[in-house]
Amino acid sequence: MNAISEFLYGILAGINGIVGNYGVAIIIFTFLMRMICMPFDYKSRVGMRKMSLIQPKLNEIQRKYANDKTKMQQKQAELMKKEGYNPMSGCLPMLLTWPLMIAMFSAMRLIANEQLVMQTFRFLVGDENPIQLDEAFLWVKNIWMTDSPFAAAVPDLNSLKMVPRDAWVKVYEMVQQDEQFFSALQTVMTNNGLVLDFSTDAALSTSLTNLMKVLGNNEAYVAAAATVPGWANLNFLLFNVSIFQNYNGLLILPILAGVTQVLQTRFMNSQQPQQPAQNGQGTGNFMKWFFPMLSVYFCLSSNAGFALYWVVSSVVSSVQSIVINKILEKKDGEKTNKKVAGEGSVK
Repeated sequence: MNAISEFLYGILAGINGIVGNYGVAIIIFTFLMRMICMPFDYKSRVGMRKMSLIQPKLNEIQRKYANDKTKMQQKQAELMKKEGYNPMSGCLPMLLTWPLMIAMFSAMRLIANEQLVMQTFRFLVGDENPIQLDEAFLWVKNIWMTDSPFAAAVPDLNSLKMVPRDAWVKVYEMVQQDEQFFSALQTVMTNNGLVLDFSTDAALSTSLTNLMKVLGNNEAYVAAAATVPGWANLNFLLFNVSIFQNYNGLLILPILAGVTQVLQTRFMNSQQPQQPAQNGQGTGNFMKWFFPMLSVYFCLSSNAGFALYWVVSSVVSSVQSIVINKILEKKDGEKTNKKVAGEGSVK
């Protein structure tokens, strides 16, 4: 899995090297991943569609043999064999894409972690542009932080604590290759008595605490992380929130994630045959809204890059579903026409 993640990491970084913006790179990267998964999506949709066609017959068997479970299972198995339907054909192709999806998430997380560490080092050395141009996207000032007015555009202690130790080690080794940058970093460390030790998780925790103290005396960082006077640590339901002067976003991507999930769920439901009302229908209605709310939560808990992926993936997935359904409808129509023509021919 690590090898696949590293490979995808190289692709995403390579795309960014071409287009010069991580937001655009994530959009292209997401589109490519969805195209790779499209054959699996197609096979899964074929299975789901065949299931929807035989579902009325399965329901009839259930009603007819409700008091004889063995007979009911036998008749259902015979029907599925006759129709050439495999119960696993709807979900197995999608399961095969999970390793790729997990590796893709890992690749995006690797880049996000490294960029946050690099931004922190840039602030330490007094870089004029700690957050590079390719790390901004439309209204989002730093794509590696949350798209929200309740999040600063600069790395804070909470976000840096989420970065694993190996990312700190890797970036620290990388900056050592730049003699001018590393010399400036060493000067800052010496002047402030800062020792960066990434040998253990405990050492990293201590280094982060000391590092944030040094950044607390950095005028550029303090200004970038400042909250709006009177709007710091406000109690909002179960959360404490702050509104930042240099806020990172406008909540657009998390909201879009929820909206696109609602539309995708409704579209998927519209493609399924209407089932008779059941006692558990209320649960189904709840789930239709649960997943959009969960999408918003995930995007509020992650960086804007992940939220951008989520939105683009939902849109591309919906478009793919429309195309696949059109193809399958056309094929079903052709089969029906051939069948009618065959029945009307003289033998």
